[in-house]
Amino acid sequence: GVYKCSKCRKQFTVTVGTIMHRSHISLKQWLMAFYLMCSSKKGVSALQLQRNLGLGSYKTAWRLAHRIRYAMTQEPLKSLLKGTVEVDETYVGGKSNDGIAGRGSERKTAVAGLVEHNGEAQARPVERVNSKELKGAIRKMVDPQALIITDERKAYTGLDKEFGGHEKIEHGKGEFSRGAVHTNTAEFYFSLLKRGVHETFHYVSR
Repeated sequence: GVYKCSKCRKQFTVTVGTIMHRSHISLKQWLMAFYLMCSSKKGVSALQLQRNLGLGSYKTAWRLAHRIRYAMTQEPLKSLLKGTVEVDETYVGGKSNDGIAGRGSERKTAVAGLVEHNGEAQARPVERVNSKELKGAIRKMVDPQALIITDERKAYTGLDKEFGGHEKIEHGKGEFSRGAVHTNTAEFYFSLLKRGVHETFHYVSR
């Protein structure tokens, strides 16, 4: 419905100031798109949104998806991670120029991933996988009272002095878990992220 402001006398709807403002897509279709994009482990393409929502064109579905992703990046949703937080890093992208995929590949982007136990997950690209970049990401996204769990990478040394604790998993010694101390959740998160890139989106920007 349309409302009228008693001060400026202009008409407006409840979608003013939101990503749905001036959209010809129905609120029902918007809500279905939110659900599909948040519940699909492998992600959902614009073509699939077009089919599932009965949208008139691919361009409409593409713009819808981009507006929703934009809304997901806004600060109100980025609360600090709390409790026990696993931190790990990975490389996302194609193969290097010599055809070998892996660390150090020029066309790959280094990504730091932070995952709460039974909670939220956040990821961000980093320029280098070093102490400055990784600790910077942790300081920005994690509550100082949280317990941090990482692998044995030296870049994480000293986190116990800034946070509620720091536990390390010694992968080099064949250790992958020690009770509730592990980075398995972060590694599973990365596998879902990469599956979405390779099988659904095929390419994502940095």
